[in-house]
Amino acid sequence: MREQLEQIGVQATEALKDVMDMEKLNDIRLEYLGKKGKLTGVLRGMGKLSSEERPVIGQLANEIRDQLEQLLTEKTEQLSAEKINQQLAAEKIDITLPGKKDLLGQEHPLNLVLREMEHIFVGMGFEVIEGPEIELDYYNFEALNIPADHPARDTQDTFYVTDNILLRTQTSPVQIRTMEKQKPPIRMISPGRVFRSDQPDATHSPMFHQVEGLLIDKTVSFSDLKGILIAFVEQMFGKGRGVRFRPHHFPFTEPSAEVDIACLKCGGEGCRICSGTGWLEILGAGMVHPRVLEMANIDPKEYSGFAFGMGVERIAMLKYGIDDIRLFFENDVRFLSQF
Repeated sequence: MREQLEQIGVQATEALKDVMDMEKLNDIRLEYLGKKGKLTGVLRGMGKLSSEERPVIGQLANEIRDQLEQLLTEKTEQLSAEKINQQLAAEKIDITLPGKKDLLGQEHPLNLVLREMEHIFVGMGFEVIEGPEIELDYYNFEALNIPADHPARDTQDTFYVTDNILLRTQTSPVQIRTMEKQKPPIRMISPGRVFRSDQPDATHSPMFHQVEGLLIDKTVSFSDLKGILIAFVEQMFGKGRGVRFRPHHFPFTEPSAEVDIACLKCGGEGCRICSGTGWLEILGAGMVHPRVLEMANIDPKEYSGFAFGMGVERIAMLKYGIDDIRLFFENDVRFLSQF
């Protein structure tokens, strides 16, 4: 048994010399000192020894165990130090390399255009009012003269949370909420995000931004609406920019119109951008429908008003010559740095 113990000590010492990783080191620990290890296996036969041999062999076994544990500890520390040194060498910073320049952020083109739009309308006496993006069906549709069976609902693919709660498809609900809380005169714009279940492509996005305006007062006419919108176009796209109003239909305005501006590329002569018409559509507008005023407890016999709405992305694309709405949401620094 003495020879077996001494042989185990020699074998374990030799095995530890060649260990290069922690996994192999742990295997050696288990092989010699584990519950089923070689040293433990030899010690299980001590019951067969005489009373004189037992303390001698026991002392030798303890000495060999202590020796192996000391070697294992030293090897563990050595391998840990080597691993740290390798990691430090791999992560070493080469101070001779040129530094990397920090990229400075740019203000997003949508924010630039939105701020300019707000500045224009605030300068004409409008107040900026915001509202919830998660809206009730009543404010998004019904109070805007779009009941449950109205065909206009088919033109807006809506994200419904429940049968009565949805992601707003327009910022017009803010106008209804304002009319309920505030007595005329009212002069406001409502900028914000809106949501529609559209398939993303160059001109459509399931999330985009709108600015809608509302003016309610006594003796408000369609001429007032035209004057406000022409002034907006000239400040946004330049003085002398051609503007035309085309008859249209919206459930919440009567009469209604779509507003076009002379093509920014060809100036109205006709080109690929404007499909040869010379005009580009930018917004919809009209006189507030009497039914909408009534539902907001405003007497349509005493008050009248107009409303308009436009997409911020549409205005930005025309202003900056951008041909794909998806560029606004991809956060490509090469694109954003141009503004």
